[in-house]
Amino acid sequence: MNILIVDDHPLVRKGILSALSCEKYIDIIFEACCTEEALNIINSQHLSLVIVDLYLGKEDGLEIIKKAKKAESKVKFIILTSSVKNGDFTRSEEAGADGYIIKDAFAEDIIYAIRTVLKGKRFIDPEIIEYQVKNSYGEGFEDLTPREYDVLIELGKGLSNYEIAHKLFISENTVKKHVSSILLKLQVNHRTHINEYNRSKLCFLEQR
Repeated sequence: MNILIVDDHPLVRKGILSALSCEKYIDIIFEACCTEEALNIINSQHLSLVIVDLYLGKEDGLEIIKKAKKAESKVKFIILTSSVKNGDFTRSEEAGADGYIIKDAFAEDIIYAIRTVLKGKRFIDPEIIEYQVKNSYGEGFEDLTPREYDVLIELGKGLSNYEIAHKLFISENTVKKHVSSILLKLQVNHRTHINEYNRSKLCFLEQR
């Protein structure tokens, strides 16, 4: 599997490359510093995933996703950025990004995000989920219990009920009860429509 890292800062690229260098499922890691260079690599190499900075100097990293999607590329995209702005997150969603992670994330979090996206799920940094939920639901979010919040965060990582139960050391039935309570408190009808908060009242990550 081949991956492309797009960032206008060489040190950032090298840092991500170093973090991924020990992953056995990754064959080649390409680097690019701008939109043109990134698109040339996407068009000429067989890539599975592109990690792209939202702001490439004066360029918009989302243009890479838009142009690749227009060309019907099957490559997955993860946005790696320092921005938690609602507008930036929404633009990334609309452009078709498969993941959104904050730059101060630990290396293992970036690796987890990559694995999640490659499985066909979406990954959104827990910090973004918290920010979005608080701004979308206010009092509804505050009504969540600490354990319900834990479950919400794991849902945001793309985990199934079984995986959440295993990670939080609770039964799958307990997870189901927490999910039902969260849906009720946030006035959400179904868990599959998270991240459409800007189009409806839903704020849950897509699940299989």
